Amino acid sequence: MHKSITRAVLEEAIQRRNSSLDNPGFCKSCGHEHEGVEPDAEGYECESCGEPQVYGAEELYLQIA
Repeated sequence: MHKSITRAVLEEAIQRRNSSLDNPGFCKSCGHEHEGVEPDAEGYECESCGEPQVYGAEELYLQIA
């Protein structure tokens, strides 16, 4: 997991999703934040580094809990 993906970052992203139509996700490899990622997404390709490591914010939160 990239060091920029912290519990606080994920909690903020989940709150944002709950109050808007934003669906954030993050790349576990490089930390890049993506839009339009389903909360339970796993292994999507990162548009920044190309790795199949993009996960939905809620899925990542469950992984670090």
